[in-house]
Amino acid sequence: MNKTELVAAIAKKAGMTKVDSAKAFNALMEVTKEELKKGEKIALIGFGTFAMQNRPKRKGKNPRTGKTITIPAKKVLKFKASKKF
Repeated sequence: MNKTELVAAIAKKAGMTKVDSAKAFNALMEVTKEELKKGEKIALIGFGTFAMQNRPKRKGKNPRTGKTITIPAKKVLKFKASKKF
């Protein structure tokens, strides 16, 4: 399911127009991005929790050359599904 299909399904389920459903969906995505950038968790009861997590630098191998390389530290998005989900 892509974004257009999801927006249409939300509109049908909620009895909204596709335009209003798209606005609500886009607002949800923007708020979620902003909060995660601030380091906040997003917990949706019955669905799951979104959170940013620090991944430390680590050693790896270049698959082409076999040389050892250092993979830099970065932040990654983690999702943990609810038990109910």
